[in-house]
Amino acid sequence: MTTILLTGANGFVGQHLGAYLVKQGHQVIAASRRSDVVFDYTPTHVAKVGDIDAKTDWTTALEGVEVVIHLAARVHVMHEKAADPLMEFRRMNTEGTLRLAQQAVETGVKRLVYLSSIKVNGEETISHPFTEQDVVIPEDPYARSKWEAEQHLMNLGAQTGLEVSIIRPPLVYGAGVRGNFLRLLGLAAKGWPLPLARIENQRSLVGIENLCSLIEVCTSHPQAAGEVFLVSDGQDVSTPELIRMLAKAMGRPCRLLPFPTSVLAIGSKLMGQQGVWARLTGSLQVDISKARQQLGWEPTFPLRQGLADTADWYQKTHLASE
Repeated sequence: MTTILLTGANGFVGQHLGAYLVKQGHQVIAASRRSDVVFDYTPTHVAKVGDIDAKTDWTTALEGVEVVIHLAARVHVMHEKAADPLMEFRRMNTEGTLRLAQQAVETGVKRLVYLSSIKVNGEETISHPFTEQDVVIPEDPYARSKWEAEQHLMNLGAQTGLEVSIIRPPLVYGAGVRGNFLRLLGLAAKGWPLPLARIENQRSLVGIENLCSLIEVCTSHPQAAGEVFLVSDGQDVSTPELIRMLAKAMGRPCRLLPFPTSVLAIGSKLMGQQGVWARLTGSLQVDISKARQQLGWEPTFPLRQGLADTADWYQKTHLASE
């Protein structure tokens, strides 16, 4: 049994991970910015920490903690309103992370597992899947803040002996998913004709169950200390294949039309939706050989099963009243 401080404990990943860790027999201290948060599991204790930045006081929350799993972050914003987005991302993702790690060292924490992002590697793969050895290309403020946090953590670990383990996931899906994947579920459920049949990309995804299992392995495995790992379900899928699989899981018709991708690209540009188009058509693949070979970890939930479970959740929560 390990006493773990889990930040971001009430988020999409945090709710699943907290329940997973409790089931594995760990004591979970759930860190939250508010005191009125409702959890889908029963943490050992809830620690209110307020806003996360360079001034956050983690001392009380860290009492008796052996491992920190740091999920909390200012996530990628579709419609950014901040005057200086990079500064806002750095405030929480970089400075806040370093503050937590420094106080973790002071209180005797032995390991910190940090959930970063595959966006640190880049936005798209062309010739080969991303690996941990690639030169990183963090393009937007969110990715840059995550990369800077990674560097601070590794430097602090080298100086103090704090065992740092970093995980960079691609798009995470599962019950309770939000954002782009939730919108994709909606499209698949409606069965509307979509002009996406000619897209020939490949994307890596990671189901929440597989992500949770790798995070838990990284809390204790000796070979995880001081390392970066990429994670996925181990099976890549094209956008048309993904929509077909989701529609089939929900028992809905899938109508994909063979429109020329060049025409759709021009249309997305005219509508100011180049980013959405890039995510629908671009490839982003990750190589998980390192986690497999170094940690003996394997994704235990196949992509098809994970998608079916997510589709089942969507039907029960979003389509039940229709």
